[in-house]
Amino acid sequence: MTEFEEFAYALLDQLSVELNEEKEITDSKAKADQEFASNTKFEDIETISNKLFADTSKKITEFTGIPVTQNKVEFPELVEFKRLKGRKVYPTKESAEFVDELFIAIAHEDVQKIASLAEKQTFRYLVYSTYAKGYISQISTTYGDFYESVIYLNKFILSSYPKIILYKQGKPYESRFDQVNSGYIGALKMTILEEQVHSIQNNLYNINKMAVSEVNAINEELAKIILALDDPTIKNLYNYLQLPEVPDEYPIAKRANLFFTLNPDNFIVQVLGPDVMTFNKVTVDPKILEMIPQLLDIYQRWLKPIQTHHAAFTTMEGMAEFAVKNILKEDQDFKNYLVTFANSDISSYQIRKSMGTDFTEHIFSKLGKDTYKTLIDNPPTTRELKNPESYLNRR
Repeated sequence: MTEFEEFAYALLDQLSVELNEEKEITDSKAKADQEFASNTKFEDIETISNKLFADTSKKITEFTGIPVTQNKVEFPELVEFKRLKGRKVYPTKESAEFVDELFIAIAHEDVQKIASLAEKQTFRYLVYSTYAKGYISQISTTYGDFYESVIYLNKFILSSYPKIILYKQGKPYESRFDQVNSGYIGALKMTILEEQVHSIQNNLYNINKMAVSEVNAINEELAKIILALDDPTIKNLYNYLQLPEVPDEYPIAKRANLFFTLNPDNFIVQVLGPDVMTFNKVTVDPKILEMIPQLLDIYQRWLKPIQTHHAAFTTMEGMAEFAVKNILKEDQDFKNYLVTFANSDISSYQIRKSMGTDFTEHIFSKLGKDTYKTLIDNPPTTRELKNPESYLNRR
C-alpha cells in the first residue's frame, strides 16, 4: 500500500461513523418501506416544499422587512449534496476543480481516486481534506443549504427520517402518523425558513466567501512551505513540538502531521485561545520561527480574513436562528418537529443560543425590523459581536 493510499483509508476511517450512519439510514428506510407498503405514505418533499414556500417567504419578508426574491429550490441526492459541501469550502479559484473531485471521490468512498488526488496535488489535499472531515461528517444533521442563489434541501435525510421515526415508534402506525407527519412538515418549515434568511444575506454571503477563500490561499501557502522543508528541520520541529514519531519511510505523512499541527486554525487558537478572534497581532515561539521564518507573516496575514469570516458567519447563522425561533414559536408543526425529530421542546430550543443569536436578539430589541437590513449592509466585527452596544454606537 502506498503512502497516499494510506492517506485515503485514514480519511475514510475518520468519516466511518458518519458513513455507517448513512448506511443505517438507508437500511432503516428500506425496512420501513417494506413494512408500510402502500398503506402509510408521506408526501414527498418537493410537493410539501412547493406548498410551503410562498407562505414562508411571506413570513420572512414580514419579519425582516426584506423581500425573499429567491424561489429556486433543488433536492439533490446524497452524493450531490456532498459535492455541494465541497463548493461551500470556497476554495481558491485554482483549487475549485480539485475540491470538486475530492468531495465526489469521498462521497463514492473511492480510495484510489482520493489517493491519486493526494499524490498529484499534495498541498491541496492537506488543506481541503480537513474540510471534508468537518463538512461531510456533519451531513446527517444538515437538512438544507444555500449556495449562490439556490436553496438546496437534503432529500436523503428529509425523505428518510419521517418513515424511520414512525417505523421505530412501532404499531399502531395509523395513530402515530399525524404527529410524525406534522413534525416532518415542521422540519421542512424550519429548513426553508433558515435558507430563505440566508438567501437575503447577499452582502454577508459575499464577505464570508471572500474571507474563507483568502484563508484557504494562506493555508495553501503554508502547506507548500512545510512540504518543502528538509528532513533535519522536520526532525527538529518534531522534537521541539513533541509530536509523535512517524517512520522515516513516510516522509509526506511526517509533513502532513506537521501541517495539521501548525495550521493556524489549529495552532494559533490552541496557543492563544478563542480570544484570538479579537486580536490585532499574533506572536510565535522564536524557536519555531528559527526553523520556519515565514510562519509569523503567514499567521499575521491569516488573522484579518479569519476574523472577517468568523464575524460574517456568526452573524448569518444568528440571524437565521433568531428568525426561525420567533416566526415558528407558536407553530404546532415546529413543536412536533422538536419533540418527534429532535427529542427536544420549544423551551430548550429557545435557550440554546449561539453568540450570533444573542447578538441579533440584542440588536432587534433596539432596531426592530430594521435589524436585518442593518446587519446585512453594515456587519459587525468580532469585537462587536461580544459587545452589541459598541456596534449600535458605531453604527
